[in-house]
Amino acid sequence: MSQLHEKIASGALAQKGLLDDDAIRAAVGLLEQISASDTETVRVLFADQHGILRGKTIVASAMASIFTSGIAMPSTLLLKDTAHKTVFPVWSNDSDIPGGMTGAGDILLLPDPATFRILPWSPKSAWIFCDPHGKDGGTLAFSPRDVLKRAIARLSEHNIALVVGLEVEFQIYERVAERLDHTDATMPGQPPATRNLTQGYQFLTEQQYDLMEPVLDDLRRHCQALGLPLRSMEIEMGPSQFEFTFDPADPLTHADNMMMFRAMVKETCARRGLHATFMCKPNLANAAASGWHLHQSLVDMTTGENLLTPPAAGKITDTASGWIAGLLDHARESCLLTTPTVNGYKRYRPHQLAPDRIQWGRDNRGAMIRALMEPGDPASRIENRVAETTANPYYFFASQILSGLDGLNRGLRAPDPVETPYDGPATQLPDSLLSAIQHFESASFYRDMLGDAFVDYLAYIRRAEWDRYHLTISEWEQAEYFGIY
Repeated sequence: MSQLHEKIASGALAQKGLLDDDAIRAAVGLLEQISASDTETVRVLFADQHGILRGKTIVASAMASIFTSGIAMPSTLLLKDTAHKTVFPVWSNDSDIPGGMTGAGDILLLPDPATFRILPWSPKSAWIFCDPHGKDGGTLAFSPRDVLKRAIARLSEHNIALVVGLEVEFQIYERVAERLDHTDATMPGQPPATRNLTQGYQFLTEQQYDLMEPVLDDLRRHCQALGLPLRSMEIEMGPSQFEFTFDPADPLTHADNMMMFRAMVKETCARRGLHATFMCKPNLANAAASGWHLHQSLVDMTTGENLLTPPAAGKITDTASGWIAGLLDHARESCLLTTPTVNGYKRYRPHQLAPDRIQWGRDNRGAMIRALMEPGDPASRIENRVAETTANPYYFFASQILSGLDGLNRGLRAPDPVETPYDGPATQLPDSLLSAIQHFESASFYRDMLGDAFVDYLAYIRRAEWDRYHLTISEWEQAEYFGIY
């Protein structure tokens, strides 16, 4: 046994049972790779409850310590809303505080060597992603990667694997004012002032792509250098709006990929004096809403057969029917996981290439679920168009697995597909974050699947955001009442 292997095997992480022999060997291999490279710093990160990367940067020579002892982070990082405010009363005996995280103590990060990446825009720096644990090594009920891993394990018990493909819309603007005055340092900080790079509404036009190619080339090359399975770069509908699509992968890989992609786009653009945003519907004149379309197929883990490939034209398999029915049945309570912001619900509007109600259709971009399944087509799949691009990918993917699997387990059947998705009596999607919170916490489904601790924790954080939103005096109120009364 090498000295390095022995050091890690006798360290705190291994002694807590968090590293098995395979993990120790992977850690040793990574440390040898780093030692032989010119890497100077490593950003040790985890995805928080909002899908935001947080962590510390250490010098490369200290990397061995994160595999022996782990690295500590303040537990309050898991107790914050999107304003970065700690919303739980950590210095009280309030029983609402999850996981015993009183006193703003520490959590422990467990690094995953498979996520290590050299950063092409900062080539002497690297990333490594981690899973947060309690100080005693215990799994946290709301750790995003662990939530997804548990959902994947449930599905694998049925000898089924989910394969997902990503279509991700976002915007890139030129920064014209950084908003760095002292008065701008609020919580959250004041957003930068921007202007468009393109006027937009020239969907998939060659001229617009050529205009944006220098920026998109940077992003493409960085995607490829990170090992992301990029497929296409596209001019989207709105001003300064773009879409990147990615070839299929397993859910955990693509959840990590989505975290890498969003961070890479924002960091690369910032270095160019640009502002990239995955906000669903920016409050800018003529801006279009961005969505996140998730392609899903189901594979028999023994034979590799695509279980969604229909037997004949106009038919769907029992597996496809049950999976679609499960997604529809749990769509409302899943919205807190697919559409987690106040802003995201302003995308659910008719005739905007976004869903506003819960139904499915065949190759219909207005329906929540668009079925792309043909006899003999090994790429047969469904596309769920419900999510916004801010969603935490681990929670989003877990919601799809658990909902679809429930449809299979209960033998549900999908209703008839629709041709006119903005007409008819179908159940509406929640129209606000508050409605989504209420569906999420009142339904038994996620309490049964993920536990009361997870449901109560996430609902508490999102309700804190909703309260800040609806208690803020709006421009509408000022215009409506300030003059007349």
